[in-house]
Amino acid sequence: MSEAQIRQVEALVNAEVLANAQAQAQVMALDDAQKSGAMMLFGEKYGETVRVLSIGSSKELCGGTHVKATGDIGLFKIVAESGVAAGIRRVEAVTGDNALAYLQSLESTVNDVAAALKAAPAEVAQRIGSLQEQMRALEKEVTALKGKLASAQGDELVNQAVDVNGIKVLAATLQGADAATLRTTMDQLKNKLKTAAIVLAAVDGAKVQIAAGVTADSLGKVKAGELVNFVAQQVGGKGGGKPDMAMAGGTDATKLPEALASVRAWVAERV
Repeated sequence: MSEAQIRQVEALVNAEVLANAQAQAQVMALDDAQKSGAMMLFGEKYGETVRVLSIGSSKELCGGTHVKATGDIGLFKIVAESGVAAGIRRVEAVTGDNALAYLQSLESTVNDVAAALKAAPAEVAQRIGSLQEQMRALEKEVTALKGKLASAQGDELVNQAVDVNGIKVLAATLQGADAATLRTTMDQLKNKLKTAAIVLAAVDGAKVQIAAGVTADSLGKVKAGELVNFVAQQVGGKGGGKPDMAMAGGTDATKLPEALASVRAWVAERV
């Protein structure tokens, strides 16, 4: 149900509550009850004589009721709704004192949020919207700074590449990088090293992200997917991708230095 539909149901029910219609119960034959339009539930078994409860616009077969009039309900507030079968929804609601307690709890939560945001309760939504805009701006700024940092690190890493039978081999860790930064830096290094097989890694706690890249003129000898899997298996992970670019993840960062150190020998066996 949409928010508007939930509000519509609440409005209909509360209108019946405020009308304060008196409950009327009649005992009659099942056939007469059916002819009167009383609601019956599928799957229920009824005897020859049934109790028909009329209250407001509702008329149904009911064994008992806890209110003498709809006004006794006080307030009806939907708190949840879900699907139970095709075309059937279950609506969960609170009434009376429970409805009041529920609304007071919500009010308390809104007041706490407003206090944290240093705004009036009515301004909470607007304040959150402003904070979200600020967060998006900061995320863009962080992404730009990561790109600049990666570029700077990439320039330094070029000098660490080792020539292995005509192919530049580089295996290194990029501090503070994410998957996007690894890919961007990989492209920069491939352009600078020309003929190369490269492995870049980033560490976040115990987790490892790995990118492997191979320049086009080296694909006949080295495949990025095979290279990245070779490294990833040593740090408790696996991965794959295209022959010129592949990604992997791992779960044991302590073994990363050894894994990166083994790249040179792995490439040498193939070239």
